[in-house]
Amino acid sequence: MRRIRFEEREQREFLDLVIEKLNSPSLRGILQFGFVVPYSTLKNYYNELRLLPEGLFNDLCEVARIDKESLDFELVDDNWGKVRGGRVSKRSSI
Repeated sequence: MRRIRFEEREQREFLDLVIEKLNSPSLRGILQFGFVVPYSTLKNYYNELRLLPEGLFNDLCEVARIDKESLDFELVDDNWGKVRGGRVSKRSSI
């Protein structure tokens, strides 16, 4: 599954835009629109600790009626970051 990579702080701005467009009171309020994502995972996306999955990103854009063309993002493969993480891990264990 591919993931969506935003510039720093733009993923949070995207989720803030979704909250605003949906007239949701908070981040947790997004879940009432039928998204099957644990709240803790949603917080990780909001705090930019994890990249958004492409499917969730598309669903959020569709429900909030956000034009994806107006956003600045990059599609990355599922293994993005894993190669570097493996190298760092290997180096530290030697």
